[in-house]
Amino acid sequence: MTTKVAVVGATGKMGTLACRLVEETDGFELVARLGSGGDLAELLGADVVIDFTVPQVSPGIVEYAVEHGKSVLVGTSGWSAERIISLERTVADAPEVGVIIVPNFSLGSVLATFFSAMAARFYESIEIIEAHHAGKIDSPSGTAVRTAELIGEARRALGPVIAPHADQRARGQQVSSVPIHSLRMQGVVAKQQVILGGLGEQLSITHDTLSPAAYEAGILLALRALGDTRGVVVGLDRLIDLSGAA
Repeated sequence: MTTKVAVVGATGKMGTLACRLVEETDGFELVARLGSGGDLAELLGADVVIDFTVPQVSPGIVEYAVEHGKSVLVGTSGWSAERIISLERTVADAPEVGVIIVPNFSLGSVLATFFSAMAARFYESIEIIEAHHAGKIDSPSGTAVRTAELIGEARRALGPVIAPHADQRARGQQVSSVPIHSLRMQGVVAKQQVILGGLGEQLSITHDTLSPAAYEAGILLALRALGDTRGVVVGLDRLIDLSGAA
């Protein structure tokens, strides 16, 4: 059986990559390529939708697809916890539909976030520095937000991290009490460093994305999982077995 796929945001770097992967992969057929402002009616001929647009339009695209019975793979940043809660309510009315939201399709990035959450219980000072290319319009990145949220969950019984002088703008934006510092500059694809400080030591967990090829396996993994997904799933970590790492 062939799954028909529509890609929204098909002219961007990630959308172009997704289109190529769909065309090269057995079992999938690319039936629609849309820009961020394209006619969403073109999605109706697809079985599933991939969204690689921008934060301002992504929720409308996902809502349209869900309302028309299409499962969606979301690679767009900007899906905060509040947005996801709202989406869960929408998807609850469409029990045959699934939405997978992936802040980062790189396996190494997923592992770095997972390791950071594991370590968070042992350190009181934790901050995140993330860097992306100059054209990335949102900050902090979805990956950094996801990392901070998982750190917050891991520390739920311990309380917030120590973040002195957090009222000063130069101290970054706090997510789940974790300060995040964002760099947007030329010469960078993507990088995230989680710094955990303790008495007399620091632990640094760093992931570097060197080329978009790092995202290919994760995109295909999530796309293959989409057909069996119901409800809202957040994070590539939900689709792979990390029990051994724990």
